[in-house]
Amino acid sequence: MDRYPPIADHGLVGDLQTAALVTSQGVIDWFAAPRFDSPSIFAALLDHDGGGYFRLAPEHPEGTWKQLYYPDSAAVVTRFMSPDGVGEIIDHMPVQSGPTATDRHRLVRVVRSVRGTVRYSLECRPRFDYARATHELDLAPRTATFRAPGMTAYLQSSFPLERDGQDVRGAITLNDGESAAVVFTVCAPGGEAPPPLTTERITEELWEDIGFWQKWVRTSRYRGRWSEIVHRSAITLKLLTYAPTGAPVAAATMGLPEQVGGERNWDYRYTWVRDGSLSVRALLDLGFVEEATHFTHWLGDRLAAHEGPDDEPLQIMYRVDGDPHLTEEILDHFEGYRGSFPVRAGNAASDQLQLDIYGEALYALAEGRQVGERAGYHGWKGLAATLDWLADSWDRPDEGIWETRGGRKDFTYSRVMCWAAFDRGLKLAHDFSRPANTALWTRARDDILEQVMERGWNEKEQALVQHYGGDVLDASLLLAPRVGFLSPRSPGWLNTLDAMDRVLVSDSLVYRYDPQASPDGLRGCEGTFSLCTFLYVDALARAGRLPQARYTFEKMQTYANHVGLFAEEIGPSGEQLGNFPQAFTHLSLITAATTLDEALDRVAP
Repeated sequence: MDRYPPIADHGLVGDLQTAALVTSQGVIDWFAAPRFDSPSIFAALLDHDGGGYFRLAPEHPEGTWKQLYYPDSAAVVTRFMSPDGVGEIIDHMPVQSGPTATDRHRLVRVVRSVRGTVRYSLECRPRFDYARATHELDLAPRTATFRAPGMTAYLQSSFPLERDGQDVRGAITLNDGESAAVVFTVCAPGGEAPPPLTTERITEELWEDIGFWQKWVRTSRYRGRWSEIVHRSAITLKLLTYAPTGAPVAAATMGLPEQVGGERNWDYRYTWVRDGSLSVRALLDLGFVEEATHFTHWLGDRLAAHEGPDDEPLQIMYRVDGDPHLTEEILDHFEGYRGSFPVRAGNAASDQLQLDIYGEALYALAEGRQVGERAGYHGWKGLAATLDWLADSWDRPDEGIWETRGGRKDFTYSRVMCWAAFDRGLKLAHDFSRPANTALWTRARDDILEQVMERGWNEKEQALVQHYGGDVLDASLLLAPRVGFLSPRSPGWLNTLDAMDRVLVSDSLVYRYDPQASPDGLRGCEGTFSLCTFLYVDALARAGRLPQARYTFEKMQTYANHVGLFAEEIGPSGEQLGNFPQAFTHLSLITAATTLDEALDRVAP
């Protein structure tokens, strides 16, 4: 196999509690269990030699490979075509969508010969606890048991396995129409062994799982111009959501670089208040009310817990179960993707001050409240207390949306979202006749607006800029018209949009800001942010610039990978960079598509 395949050369499978990546040549090179944020079991994507992997592919892979999702599902089909035969590998993880967290998770791999004869080989080399734990192997003819501290894993195969040190390998020749199956199951130590494997039952489970996803997609109310990529993004968002709590992770992976060889290698397997909050509107736009409401309940619990650093009501990110402790460590024994060291597990940015999260949280609660349950009295009192606190706390420098490590500044976007917090709080208080210090909130809202327009506006650039007293443009401000801070067609906003177009936009790609012009405390550069491109489309559509918006949106689709997924960034050669796939990018794609559809429909003859 390639030592390090391109980041984009993967499909995502998952069971709504964790997920795995499979390359277009049949290698699972990332899998953590029992949760998204658990230590890895397969991590060859971060260290080829030591990270561990699970390969199931034709023994002689000289031929043409193609990978796709079975339509409207989360089952990845990897097809191999050669003069001797055509083979298929179908990977999926049976869905566990209930409210209870489980420690048992299954990677299911079905192989078959579509035409001719194909000989498959298998290698399973798990490396538990980020490859820090050793394991012991017990081998029966068709079942391997891997025992590691804190975990047991079973590999069941419909064909014989053989020992390779503490790992296993195997091979099988399939003729026309024949199939075989392999299942990798993880559970707690001493967990009950899975029942005997039969290819017939595994095939039934595959179709049951495909049916689950297709039934879910059919409940979408999206009927716009880009249904295939919108629904793929919706499935991806759901795959990245931890079903027991409704909390989405930012991405399935950790440590993938924003610049190959650079140090911007973060752990994204946590729930950001910002990302999750903005996903609420995207889910509601598609009609997925249950998922949106589930997250707003999780968010309400975080506000009630009041566990932010330095007595703040919220912190910027949490573990999927709401645990606020995300200690960051460097995995010195991993070389990193293509030498991109350090590899970080955990995220030290969790204790940063980012005041914008209160705006996004109130935005989510206001949007979700339109269709979800109304907050009870005590829930509202907690929310009102948060806004009372924010009225005395918003006018402070912070680290900003991009989690810079170059010191706190008066970030304009943070102020804009604080404005949104008070604006949405006032609307909720009015709409539901709740007790509130509306005079205090109104004064804070109006003070923020005046301050931003006086100090966040740069006369030279004729635009709102990243932070007070600076001249750097920042794509995060593309959200300003969406939350209603500025009219999307006001002269000041259109001037800002023009300035961003000159400085941050490259064809359909958008940089978040220029780190050379605004040092962020980190070495190296970065690619364009795919999230920012879709925010740009949304802003263009709202501004009435529909040909430009549609061109940008449809051109950006050409940068998706072969199965419609986006990482965090696009590099200088069009390659995908950063953690993969990124939920924020896919939720912004959905909102851009719905905004653009509505705008185009309004002007259609």
